[in-house]
Amino acid sequence: MKQIPLAEKLRPSLLDDYIGQKHLVGENAILKNAIESGNIPSMIFWGPPGVGKTTLAYIISKQLGRPFFTLSAVNSGVKDVREVFEKAKKEEQHSILFIDEIHRFNKSQQDSLLGAVEKGIVTLIGATTENPSFEVISPLLSRCQVYILKYLNKEDLLELLEKARLFTEKELDKKIEISEYEALLRISGGDARKMLNAFELAVQSVQSDMIKISDEMVLKVIQQNIALYDKGGEQHYDIISAFIKSLRGSDPNAALYWLARMVEGGEDPKFIARRMLILASEDIGNANPNALLLANSCFQAIDVIGYPECELILSQTAIYLATSVKSNASYMAIRNAHAEIERSGEQPVPLHLRNAPTKLMKEIGYGKDYKYAHDYANNFADIEFLPEKIKGKSFYKPGDNKREDEIRQRLKSLWGKKYGY
Repeated sequence: MKQIPLAEKLRPSLLDDYIGQKHLVGENAILKNAIESGNIPSMIFWGPPGVGKTTLAYIISKQLGRPFFTLSAVNSGVKDVREVFEKAKKEEQHSILFIDEIHRFNKSQQDSLLGAVEKGIVTLIGATTENPSFEVISPLLSRCQVYILKYLNKEDLLELLEKARLFTEKELDKKIEISEYEALLRISGGDARKMLNAFELAVQSVQSDMIKISDEMVLKVIQQNIALYDKGGEQHYDIISAFIKSLRGSDPNAALYWLARMVEGGEDPKFIARRMLILASEDIGNANPNALLLANSCFQAIDVIGYPECELILSQTAIYLATSVKSNASYMAIRNAHAEIERSGEQPVPLHLRNAPTKLMKEIGYGKDYKYAHDYANNFADIEFLPEKIKGKSFYKPGDNKREDEIRQRLKSLWGKKYGY
């Protein structure tokens, strides 16, 4: 008899029991309002694994009382899609078709969905871990609302873990005590399925009626069951994580090893190239702007060449990124700016920076006292560009490298002590 995983046993059927994604299904959130109105569009859930994409689709069908058909793009084709459409036509209620990993459908497979979505035969809910802008064809994307799901936070994971503990205690008629949570949370990485798998393995490793779960015990069990633990596909994400961390850590040898593992495993080269493109900006940035140019060229080239020749381009780019000087200053700068907005709210645009297309706007001060930089020496005019409440705030801290040292000195010469450069 096939054993049902704990994650499946705990899958809720009501929105009130759903954990996480408050920005979508919390009080007065956009998707919750759509569900409660009964008028949902076709949609795509974009987010990392184990954050509740499948569960949310299932809950929507349950709450609306709609027939629910599900396909996995990994092992389904156009024939399977058409069979679902024929079944959906016979249903009295408007059906929901959920397609997991929709990014794995090729163009012709995605084309096969268009007619049924347009005619309202089904409401499509697609789930993807990849950016739908790259992986979903434009005609289908334009007919769907994209909702972004986030990694579960610590509070969400602890709430889910407590549910799992109580459920398992009742199911096994055993006492379970969790004395430490760090290992389970760290293993999860925000992925509920990973955490529940680890918890289930830890419980199964103890035969007594009193089960005590500690960090040491969890780590030991996971090491012993790593092959089983990775069987559900987590290794795909673990290897790309190891690859990116090797690039960030300036180790070209490790990066090439993990790259070869992905190539031999048949990984999509665009997936690898896209991750390198992100790293070039996030971890190298202005310390070496050429890194972003090379990573972008790599992404474009492999789209033209494909396997096996594109492996050389991936290798060259990986070595270049791994051996490049590193800086996360650009990454931290935008995070700092977001944090300031959250802290001080959305401040008004200063009058002298506002657009003044009408006479009235000019009369009330829009654009007044603005200085056009090119009218001044060194193409620089010393005026205030930030809102009054946060003037002098510095978000960008140049990294400690030759290129950004030059940037720091230029900013210091222009702004003096204003931003602390």
